Amino acid sequence: MREPEFRFLDTNGIRLRAVVQGEGPLCVLVHGWPESWYSWRHQIPALTAAGYRVCAIDVRGYGGSDKPPAIEDYDLIQVTDDVAGVIDALGEQQAILIGHDWGAPIVYTTAIRHASRVSAVAGLSVPHLGRGDRSTLALYRERFKDRFFYQLYFQEPGVAERELEADLTATIRKTYYGASGEAHLLPQRAFMTDKPPDARYLDGLPDPDPLPAWLSEEDVAYYVSQFALSGFRGPLNRYRNQDRDWERVPELSVKKIEQPATYIVGEEDPVQRFVPGIKLSDFMDRWYGDLREKVFIPKVGHWVQQEAPQETNEALLRFLRSL
Repeated sequence: MREPEFRFLDTNGIRLRAVVQGEGPLCVLVHGWPESWYSWRHQIPALTAAGYRVCAIDVRGYGGSDKPPAIEDYDLIQVTDDVAGVIDALGEQQAILIGHDWGAPIVYTTAIRHASRVSAVAGLSVPHLGRGDRSTLALYRERFKDRFFYQLYFQEPGVAERELEADLTATIRKTYYGASGEAHLLPQRAFMTDKPPDARYLDGLPDPDPLPAWLSEEDVAYYVSQFALSGFRGPLNRYRNQDRDWERVPELSVKKIEQPATYIVGEEDPVQRFVPGIKLSDFMDRWYGDLREKVFIPKVGHWVQQEAPQETNEALLRFLRSL
Protein backbone atom coordinates (compact mmCIF):
# COMPACT_ATOMS: atom_id res chain seq x y z
CA MET A 1 0.00 0.00 0.00
CA ARG A 2 1.09 3.61 -0.46
CA GLU A 3 2.56 5.65 2.36
CA PRO A 4 -0.13 6.28 4.97
CA GLU A 5 -1.60 9.72 5.40
CA PHE A 6 -2.72 10.05 8.99
CA ARG A 7 -5.76 11.95 10.13
CA PHE A 8 -6.65 12.79 13.71
CA LEU A 9 -10.33 12.32 14.49
CA ASP A 10 -12.05 13.89 17.49
CA THR A 11 -14.43 11.39 19.04
CA ASN A 12 -15.94 10.75 22.46
CA GLY A 13 -13.72 13.33 24.15
CA ILE A 14 -10.44 11.97 22.79
CA ARG A 15 -8.49 12.07 19.54
CA LEU A 16 -7.76 8.93 17.50
CA ARG A 17 -5.16 8.60 14.80
CA ALA A 18 -6.38 6.90 11.64
CA VAL A 19 -5.43 6.11 8.07
CA VAL A 20 -8.32 7.21 5.82
CA GLN A 21 -8.23 6.31 2.13
CA GLY A 22 -10.60 5.80 -0.80
CA GLU A 23 -14.08 6.87 -1.77
CA GLY A 24 -17.43 5.16 -1.32
CA PRO A 25 -19.29 3.50 1.57
CA LEU A 26 -17.32 3.81 4.81
CA CYS A 27 -15.55 0.79 6.31
CA VAL A 28 -14.06 1.28 9.79
CA LEU A 29 -11.31 -1.23 10.66
CA VAL A 30 -10.66 -1.92 14.35
CA HIS A 31 -7.54 -3.83 15.40
CA GLY A 32 -6.85 -5.96 18.45
CA TRP A 33 -3.97 -6.67 20.86
CA PRO A 34 -1.06 -6.02 20.49
CA GLU A 35 -1.65 -4.37 17.15
CA SER A 36 -2.12 -1.14 15.20
CA TRP A 37 -3.85 0.34 12.18
CA TYR A 38 -0.92 -1.36 10.41
CA SER A 39 -2.51 -4.77 10.99
CA TRP A 40 -4.84 -3.89 8.09
CA ARG A 41 -2.06 -2.97 5.65
CA HIS A 42 -3.15 -5.74 3.25
CA GLN A 43 -6.87 -4.93 3.47
CA ILE A 44 -6.75 -1.16 2.96
CA PRO A 45 -5.69 -1.26 -0.72
CA ALA A 46 -8.04 -4.16 -1.52
CA LEU A 47 -11.06 -2.40 -0.01
CA THR A 48 -10.30 0.97 -1.54
CA ALA A 49 -9.81 -0.66 -4.96
CA ALA A 50 -13.25 -2.25 -4.54
CA GLY A 51 -14.88 1.17 -4.07
CA TYR A 52 -14.90 1.71 -0.31
CA ARG A 53 -13.74 4.54 1.89
CA VAL A 54 -11.54 2.91 4.52
CA CYS A 55 -10.70 4.21 8.00
CA ALA A 56 -8.21 2.11 9.95
CA ILE A 57 -7.89 3.49 13.46
CA ASP A 58 -5.36 3.19 16.24
CA VAL A 59 -7.63 2.13 19.10
CA ARG A 60 -7.39 4.37 22.18
CA GLY A 61 -4.20 3.60 24.08
CA TYR A 62 -2.29 2.58 20.96
CA GLY A 63 0.17 4.22 18.59
CA GLY A 64 -0.71 7.79 17.73
CA SER A 65 -4.10 7.87 19.48
CA ASP A 66 -4.82 9.42 22.86
CA LYS A 67 -4.00 7.30 25.89
CA PRO A 68 -6.33 8.05 28.82
CA PRO A 69 -4.81 6.98 32.15
CA ALA A 70 -7.59 5.17 34.02
CA ILE A 71 -8.42 1.48 33.66
CA GLU A 72 -12.13 2.25 33.29
CA ASP A 73 -11.33 4.53 30.33
CA TYR A 74 -11.00 1.32 28.30
CA ASP A 75 -14.31 -0.39 28.98
CA LEU A 76 -16.66 -1.43 26.19
CA ILE A 77 -18.86 1.63 26.64
CA GLN A 78 -15.92 3.94 25.97
CA VAL A 79 -14.35 2.07 23.08
CA THR A 80 -17.65 1.50 21.26
CA ASP A 81 -18.57 5.17 21.68
CA ASP A 82 -15.17 5.93 20.11
CA VAL A 83 -16.13 3.93 17.01
CA ALA A 84 -19.54 5.59 16.72
CA GLY A 85 -17.82 8.95 17.04
CA VAL A 86 -15.42 8.08 14.22
CA ILE A 87 -18.43 7.68 11.92
CA ASP A 88 -19.60 11.13 12.99
CA ALA A 89 -16.13 12.64 12.59
CA LEU A 90 -16.00 11.42 8.99
CA GLY A 91 -19.40 12.96 8.23
CA GLU A 92 -21.21 9.66 7.64
CA GLN A 93 -24.52 8.33 8.89
CA GLN A 94 -23.50 4.67 8.80
CA ALA A 95 -20.45 2.45 8.38
CA ILE A 96 -19.51 -1.15 7.82
CA LEU A 97 -17.41 -2.31 10.78
CA ILE A 98 -14.60 -4.85 10.54
CA GLY A 99 -12.77 -5.95 13.69
CA HIS A 100 -10.06 -8.44 14.64
CA ASP A 101 -9.20 -9.89 18.08
CA TRP A 102 -10.38 -7.30 20.66
CA GLY A 103 -11.55 -5.27 17.68
CA ALA A 104 -14.16 -7.95 17.02
CA PRO A 105 -16.03 -7.56 20.35
CA ILE A 106 -15.69 -3.81 19.92
CA VAL A 107 -17.44 -3.86 16.53
CA TYR A 108 -20.03 -6.42 17.69
CA THR A 109 -20.95 -4.29 20.69
CA THR A 110 -20.99 -1.11 18.59
CA ALA A 111 -23.41 -2.84 16.19
CA ILE A 112 -25.73 -3.52 19.15
CA ARG A 113 -25.32 -0.30 21.15
CA HIS A 114 -25.33 1.99 18.07
CA ALA A 115 -27.39 -0.17 15.74
CA SER A 116 -28.61 2.64 13.48
CA ARG A 117 -25.01 3.68 12.73
CA VAL A 118 -23.81 0.24 11.61
CA SER A 119 -24.89 -1.23 8.27
CA ALA A 120 -22.91 -4.49 8.42
CA VAL A 121 -20.27 -6.16 10.58
CA ALA A 122 -17.37 -8.55 9.99
CA GLY A 123 -15.55 -10.23 12.85
CA LEU A 124 -12.14 -11.86 12.56
CA SER A 125 -10.82 -14.46 15.02
CA VAL A 126 -13.11 -13.82 17.99
CA PRO A 127 -16.76 -14.94 17.57
CA HIS A 128 -19.71 -13.10 19.05
CA LEU A 129 -21.13 -15.17 21.90
CA GLY A 130 -23.46 -12.74 23.66
CA ARG A 131 -23.18 -12.33 27.42
CA GLY A 132 -22.95 -15.34 29.69
CA ASP A 133 -24.21 -15.73 33.23
CA ARG A 134 -20.84 -14.42 34.45
CA SER A 135 -17.94 -12.49 33.01
CA THR A 136 -15.30 -14.10 30.84
CA LEU A 137 -12.74 -13.41 33.56
CA ALA A 138 -14.83 -15.32 36.07
CA LEU A 139 -14.91 -18.24 33.65
CA TYR A 140 -11.16 -18.08 33.10
CA ARG A 141 -10.47 -17.90 36.85
CA GLU A 142 -12.29 -21.20 37.21
CA ARG A 143 -10.96 -22.91 34.08
CA PHE A 144 -7.34 -21.91 34.59
CA LYS A 145 -7.03 -21.93 38.38
CA ASP A 146 -4.22 -24.49 38.23
CA ARG A 147 -2.29 -23.22 35.21
CA PHE A 148 -1.21 -20.06 33.48
CA PHE A 149 -3.60 -18.06 31.33
CA TYR A 150 -2.38 -14.82 29.86
CA GLN A 151 -5.59 -12.82 30.43
CA LEU A 152 -5.42 -13.55 34.17
CA TYR A 153 -1.73 -12.63 34.22
CA PHE A 154 -2.61 -9.28 32.61
CA GLN A 155 -4.94 -8.23 35.45
CA GLU A 156 -2.46 -6.78 37.97
CA PRO A 157 -1.47 -3.30 36.75
CA GLY A 158 2.25 -2.97 36.14
CA VAL A 159 3.20 -6.64 36.13
CA ALA A 160 2.73 -7.46 32.45
CA GLU A 161 3.78 -3.94 31.46
CA ARG A 162 7.21 -4.47 33.02
CA GLU A 163 7.70 -7.79 31.27
CA LEU A 164 6.42 -6.77 27.84
CA GLU A 165 8.15 -3.39 27.71
CA ALA A 166 11.57 -4.74 28.77
CA ASP A 167 12.32 -5.94 25.22
CA LEU A 168 9.70 -4.76 22.73
CA THR A 169 11.26 -6.59 19.80
CA ALA A 170 11.19 -9.94 21.60
CA THR A 171 7.62 -9.30 22.78
CA ILE A 172 6.36 -8.64 19.26
CA ARG A 173 8.30 -11.49 17.64
CA LYS A 174 7.25 -14.07 20.23
CA THR A 175 3.63 -12.96 20.46
CA TYR A 176 3.05 -12.90 16.73
CA TYR A 177 4.81 -16.19 16.09
CA GLY A 178 3.38 -17.90 19.16
CA ALA A 179 -0.26 -17.38 18.07
CA SER A 180 0.39 -18.04 14.38
CA GLY A 181 -0.55 -21.04 12.30
CA GLU A 182 3.07 -22.14 12.05
CA ALA A 183 3.47 -22.35 15.81
CA HIS A 184 0.11 -24.02 16.38
CA LEU A 185 0.89 -26.77 13.92
CA LEU A 186 3.77 -27.74 16.22
CA PRO A 187 3.08 -30.54 18.74
CA GLN A 188 3.33 -28.20 21.75
CA ARG A 189 0.96 -25.54 20.29
CA ALA A 190 3.14 -22.65 21.39
CA PHE A 191 0.67 -20.01 22.58
CA MET A 192 -1.40 -22.37 24.74
CA THR A 193 1.56 -24.28 26.17
CA ASP A 194 0.78 -25.51 29.68
CA LYS A 195 2.63 -23.44 32.27
CA PRO A 196 2.31 -23.16 36.05
CA PRO A 197 0.05 -20.35 37.30
CA ASP A 198 3.04 -18.30 38.49
CA ALA A 199 4.70 -18.27 35.04
CA ARG A 200 5.20 -15.13 33.00
CA TYR A 201 3.65 -14.38 29.63
CA LEU A 202 6.77 -14.83 27.49
CA ASP A 203 7.97 -17.97 29.26
CA GLY A 204 8.10 -20.81 26.75
CA LEU A 205 7.21 -18.73 23.70
CA PRO A 206 9.77 -19.38 20.93
CA ASP A 207 11.58 -16.55 19.16
CA PRO A 208 11.39 -17.54 15.47
CA ASP A 209 14.51 -17.61 13.35
CA PRO A 210 13.74 -16.84 10.61
CA LEU A 211 10.46 -14.98 10.93
CA PRO A 212 7.50 -16.53 9.11
CA ALA A 213 7.05 -15.39 5.52
CA TRP A 214 4.03 -13.21 6.32
CA LEU A 215 5.88 -11.16 8.97
CA SER A 216 8.96 -9.22 7.88
CA GLU A 217 11.65 -7.57 9.96
CA GLU A 218 10.20 -4.25 8.75
CA ASP A 219 6.75 -5.26 10.05
CA VAL A 220 8.22 -6.11 13.45
CA ALA A 221 10.13 -2.83 13.52
CA TYR A 222 6.96 -0.85 12.79
CA TYR A 223 5.02 -2.54 15.59
CA VAL A 224 7.95 -1.96 17.95
CA SER A 225 7.98 1.73 17.03
CA GLN A 226 4.28 1.99 17.88
CA PHE A 227 4.64 0.37 21.29
CA ALA A 228 7.66 2.55 21.98
CA LEU A 229 5.15 5.43 21.58
CA SER A 230 2.32 3.94 23.59
CA GLY A 231 3.71 1.38 26.00
CA PHE A 232 1.42 -1.45 27.04
CA ARG A 233 -0.61 0.19 29.81
CA GLY A 234 -3.57 1.30 27.67
CA PRO A 235 -3.65 -1.85 25.53
CA LEU A 236 -3.63 -4.08 28.63
CA ASN A 237 -6.37 -2.04 30.28
CA ARG A 238 -8.85 -3.47 27.78
CA TYR A 239 -8.33 -6.87 29.45
CA ARG A 240 -8.84 -5.32 32.89
CA ASN A 241 -12.42 -4.30 32.11
CA GLN A 242 -14.03 -7.67 31.49
CA ASP A 243 -15.90 -7.77 34.81
CA ARG A 244 -16.91 -4.13 34.32
CA ASP A 245 -18.06 -4.85 30.76
CA TRP A 246 -20.28 -7.67 31.99
CA GLU A 247 -21.92 -5.34 34.49
CA ARG A 248 -22.28 -2.31 32.19
CA VAL A 249 -23.54 -3.88 28.96
CA PRO A 250 -26.33 -6.25 30.04
CA GLU A 251 -28.11 -5.86 26.71
CA LEU A 252 -25.60 -8.33 25.25
CA SER A 253 -27.58 -11.03 27.09
CA VAL A 254 -30.63 -10.55 24.89
CA LYS A 255 -29.83 -8.57 21.77
CA LYS A 256 -28.50 -10.14 18.60
CA ILE A 257 -26.40 -8.57 15.88
CA GLU A 258 -29.21 -7.94 13.41
CA GLN A 259 -27.10 -6.40 10.65
CA PRO A 260 -25.65 -8.60 7.89
CA ALA A 261 -22.54 -10.25 9.31
CA THR A 262 -19.66 -12.56 8.49
CA TYR A 263 -17.00 -14.34 10.54
CA ILE A 264 -13.46 -15.20 9.38
CA VAL A 265 -10.99 -17.28 11.38
CA GLY A 266 -7.85 -19.34 10.95
CA GLU A 267 -8.38 -23.00 11.69
CA GLU A 268 -5.32 -22.97 13.99
CA ASP A 269 -6.38 -19.86 15.91
CA PRO A 270 -5.83 -20.55 19.63
CA VAL A 271 -8.89 -18.42 20.47
CA GLN A 272 -11.01 -21.30 19.20
CA ARG A 273 -9.67 -23.46 22.06
CA PHE A 274 -9.87 -21.08 25.01
CA VAL A 275 -12.41 -23.36 26.67
CA PRO A 276 -11.03 -26.92 26.64
CA GLY A 277 -13.08 -29.38 24.63
CA ILE A 278 -15.17 -26.65 22.97
CA LYS A 279 -14.83 -24.92 19.61
CA LEU A 280 -16.16 -21.44 20.36
CA SER A 281 -17.45 -20.72 16.85
CA ASP A 282 -19.91 -23.63 17.21
CA PHE A 283 -21.89 -21.52 19.69
CA MET A 284 -22.14 -18.20 17.85
CA ASP A 285 -24.99 -18.65 15.36
CA ARG A 286 -27.88 -17.88 17.70
CA TRP A 287 -26.45 -14.44 18.45
CA TYR A 288 -26.85 -13.26 14.86
CA GLY A 289 -29.92 -12.32 12.88
CA ASP A 290 -28.21 -12.48 9.47
CA LEU A 291 -24.92 -14.42 9.67
CA ARG A 292 -24.08 -14.94 6.01
CA GLU A 293 -20.92 -17.00 6.24
CA LYS A 294 -18.37 -18.55 8.57
CA VAL A 295 -15.00 -18.80 6.83
CA PHE A 296 -12.33 -21.14 8.21
CA ILE A 297 -8.90 -20.71 6.61
CA PRO A 298 -6.67 -23.81 6.95
CA LYS A 299 -3.16 -23.72 8.44
CA VAL A 300 -3.69 -20.14 9.63
CA GLY A 301 -3.55 -18.93 13.21
CA HIS A 302 -4.71 -15.87 15.08
CA TRP A 303 -3.41 -13.11 12.76
CA VAL A 304 -5.70 -14.17 9.93
CA GLN A 305 -5.67 -10.96 7.89
CA GLN A 306 -1.88 -10.85 8.04
CA GLU A 307 -1.13 -14.57 7.69
CA ALA A 308 -3.61 -15.08 4.85
CA PRO A 309 -4.32 -11.66 3.33
CA GLN A 310 -5.56 -12.93 -0.03
CA GLU A 311 -8.04 -15.40 1.46
CA THR A 312 -9.19 -12.84 4.04
CA ASN A 313 -9.66 -10.16 1.39
CA GLU A 314 -11.62 -12.56 -0.82
CA ALA A 315 -13.93 -13.42 2.08
CA LEU A 316 -14.43 -9.77 3.02
CA LEU A 317 -15.15 -8.71 -0.56
CA ARG A 318 -17.54 -11.62 -1.05
CA PHE A 319 -19.42 -10.46 2.04
CA LEU A 320 -19.45 -6.83 0.92
CA ARG A 321 -20.80 -7.80 -2.49
CA SER A 322 -23.67 -9.60 -0.75
CA LEU A 323 -24.91 -6.45 0.99
